[in-house]
Amino acid sequence: MTDSQTDSQTQSPSTQSAKPTAKRSWFNSLYTGDGGIDFIAKTKLWYWITGILLVISILFIAIRGFSLSIDFQGGTKMSMPAADYSTEQVEETFTDATGITPEIVQIVGSGDARTLEIHSERLSDEDIEKARLAIYEEYQPLNSEGQPSPDAIGNSTVSESWGSTITKRMVMALVAFLVIAAIYIAFRLEREMAIAAMAALIVDGIVIAGIYAVIGLEVSPATVIGLLTVLTFSIYDTVVVFDKVRENTEGFEGSRRRTYAEQANLAVNQTFMRSISTTIISALPIIALMVVAVWMMGVGTLKDLALIQLIGVVEGTFSSVFLATPLLVSLKNRLSKTKAHTSEVIASREGKNTLIDATPHTNADASAAGTENDTAGVAPETPAKRTVSKPTVDDHRSSGTWRPGRS
Repeated sequence: MTDSQTDSQTQSPSTQSAKPTAKRSWFNSLYTGDGGIDFIAKTKLWYWITGILLVISILFIAIRGFSLSIDFQGGTKMSMPAADYSTEQVEETFTDATGITPEIVQIVGSGDARTLEIHSERLSDEDIEKARLAIYEEYQPLNSEGQPSPDAIGNSTVSESWGSTITKRMVMALVAFLVIAAIYIAFRLEREMAIAAMAALIVDGIVIAGIYAVIGLEVSPATVIGLLTVLTFSIYDTVVVFDKVRENTEGFEGSRRRTYAEQANLAVNQTFMRSISTTIISALPIIALMVVAVWMMGVGTLKDLALIQLIGVVEGTFSSVFLATPLLVSLKNRLSKTKAHTSEVIASREGKNTLIDATPHTNADASAAGTENDTAGVAPETPAKRTVSKPTVDDHRSSGTWRPGRS
């Protein structure tokens, strides 16, 4: 028998069965918290990004304002099949016929569904008829049967009073939504969570409005409906994250494993992939709506609805993941109980927990002299303090929630 055979036979079963530990995937580490993203540590970065976006949005809203549709400000809109017409030439024809310069002349849709739209201040019936006849004589637009006809030129007029009423109702709807959402979160979760969620929701609204002001997109009733939809999506995503934070931090004062901020960061990691997946799944049908209904069919109302939803879904995910939870941690860290618990966790990790050793210790000379020290009147040495480092526990559980019986 060779030496190598002898060695293999004498190896212990545990040595023979030992295998390299499988590495945890990055996706699994997001859930367990062993190697996820430290969102809370970058709180200042998220605050800076949010602050810059808010400043830019508010400046453009104040300087440029919004491009409101006739539904809000009143006016007249005329439309006809776009064909190969030039918007500049159509605008000139309209101005010559009515003496009024249109606010905007644009082509929406694509292919056979392309439509030329003329937006202007409110026109009288006489001016509308003049514009229709002038445009028909100049361009001969075709109706649905493919025949030249003045009826191919449609028009719609909204009074200023109606636009004012729609605007007031829009504002009332937004305020009612914010109030109801705040009340729900305050009862469903915690006070600090309600404050953080509403702050993130307000940021969503301002940034989305700022994007519309920067790009000059038209604000229509469909835009407002889309805004309420995406704000609902944002608050839903935030509630999901906060619900996990609440689960992780329940009874956190009784555990020295993680601080409140670390438990909250773990919750964000555990819901991060879910938020990304939800965003992608939500964005796909919106993109499909924009391609089919807007680009191919040229339905302008659906364009307004799809665009605001696409912008809002992305912004809502950012605020839920990168803003709402850091705001919550900042609010919680101001509480005395959270400060005290954080100090205790840090002290435990640094090995500053001291235990009293009750065994009396004497110096070496006293031990060698026996009873001589007793006759010399030397008092026994007081119990000595020794520093004991708390052992580090490798916790791979998905939740750091403390319960009775856990360390």
